[in-house]
Amino acid sequence: MDCKIVFFDVDGTLINYEDGCIEESARKAIDELKQRGIRIVAATGRPLSMCQRLRNIGIETFITANGAYVKHQNQVIHKVPIDKNIVQAVQAYANENKQSLSFFTEQLFINNVHKPRTLKALQETLSLSKFPEFHENIVEQEIYLMCLYANEDIEQIYTTQFPHLKFKRWHPYITNVLQSDISKSIAVQAVLDYFNLSSEEALAFGDGDNDIDMLEQVGFGVAMGNASEALKNSADYITKKSIEGGIYHALQELQII
Repeated sequence: MDCKIVFFDVDGTLINYEDGCIEESARKAIDELKQRGIRIVAATGRPLSMCQRLRNIGIETFITANGAYVKHQNQVIHKVPIDKNIVQAVQAYANENKQSLSFFTEQLFINNVHKPRTLKALQETLSLSKFPEFHENIVEQEIYLMCLYANEDIEQIYTTQFPHLKFKRWHPYITNVLQSDISKSIAVQAVLDYFNLSSEEALAFGDGDNDIDMLEQVGFGVAMGNASEALKNSADYITKKSIEGGIYHALQELQII
């Protein structure tokens, strides 16, 4: 394929799933892609502030907050802010009922409800060992994503309380709280439009169910060897695990580098 841009999921793909490190072979792959003039995009559920390690290896374009906020260098190219009244209402309800709620700007904040199960979920998804900061005036910030930390029974209560909102679960204890639909695929298309590229010129790597739509949005999708079965079934190619140099292996096999 005539590849001009590559989208990488982060956790479990660029950052390996065992020790949270970026494999040397992945760094080498990024360098070789850049040398060939191929654009590189990191697509993650993380906020932008948690992407510094990826900046350090030369990535300049980021899809963050599961697709709600996209930035190339210093240029915001796509964002889906939530109405402040909605943020205020959901925050008040979560505080009243003692449920943890996080807020994504370019940074990550959380309310004052600190539960052990919430911290466990933050460790599993963002490799955090402590709770994010509390922002007293978070409602005054531009929020692109809220995450509710709760089981499905609690989520059902919220769907009844806020029928005009969307709730998209992506972890056993985390669900996105959305005013408008967001996804990596919508963000991928925004990036393609920005660079005037077609989906046929794009390749994507992922490992989780939330990467399925991204792989389907591009011309060729690669599942890591440690990917979920659902993603493997949606991929055009299955490579080695992230910890086994799967990114570099696939790019060589596909003759991209």
